[in-house]
Amino acid sequence: MRIGLYPGTFDPITMGHVDIIRRACSLVDRLVIGVAINRDKGPLFDLETRVAMVEAECVPIGRACGVEIVAHPFDNLLIQCAADVDASVIIRGLRAVSDFEYEFQMVGMNRAMNDDIETVFLMADTQYQAIASRLVKEIARLGGDVSGFVPPRVVEALARLYGTAGRPRRAAVVEGG
Repeated sequence: MRIGLYPGTFDPITMGHVDIIRRACSLVDRLVIGVAINRDKGPLFDLETRVAMVEAECVPIGRACGVEIVAHPFDNLLIQCAADVDASVIIRGLRAVSDFEYEFQMVGMNRAMNDDIETVFLMADTQYQAIASRLVKEIARLGGDVSGFVPPRVVEALARLYGTAGRPRRAAVVEGG
């Protein structure tokens, strides 16, 4: 059984992530979506919410493709997480050349720690190359429409967080008070 690991913070999961996940299914028998805890990034959504979003979007994709997909939270080294879940391949998505430089360094370090685990890069589909979770959060926070960038459940979660107009909910201000 070929097991792949697709890691990220998924804060939130985007259509770009979903595209990579769908395509990664053709490469593996089991796909583990490694949801990084990464406290340093200060995620908008807590870990449980991010895992639930990943499962809601990805389990149906796995069923349709005949691949088991599971979400797996982790807070250790990526290469250790891959070993923990018996992955023989790490799946990484690339949007632009700037992504490659960082990923190239990470692959070298991972290979130095465990050369039994390969890394495979999948280029994001052109329609998703500009999508980044941090930009999605900023657009939503400022009241913009993110429905073309994230799945409907994520649109709903962002709307709950920021209010239906996309702006943070605040107590009403009473004039003259």
